[in-house]
Amino acid sequence: MALEVNGKSIETDENGNLTDPHSWDEDVARALAAKEGIELTQEHWDVINYLRSEYFDNNGEQPMERVINKGMSKIWGKKVTSKDLYALFPLAPSKQGNKVAGLPFVLRKGGY
Repeated sequence: MALEVNGKSIETDENGNLTDPHSWDEDVARALAAKEGIELTQEHWDVINYLRSEYFDNNGEQPMERVINKGMSKIWGKKVTSKDLYALFPLAPSKQGNKVAGLPFVLRKGGY
């Protein structure tokens, strides 16, 4: 499958995740989010940037939801719950968030 963004064809897998995380940019994120029915806010971008940073800075590691909660709590300076993150990414921050962040599909379950 492919996603058309700004005249470029971006390859996705059968789950809709990018096959090459390096082909991601903010326009691709907006297109992926639109397909998911999500209008990106600054909080979405904070989570997306956190997920990408964790992936690229930690040898492809993709954090579970509990770790995302803790990471976002540090960034936002307040206690973040799963409910907060599911309000942003209703189909799971560790799956739908990774998709919009241009990262590979995660096979594992959520994350506690």
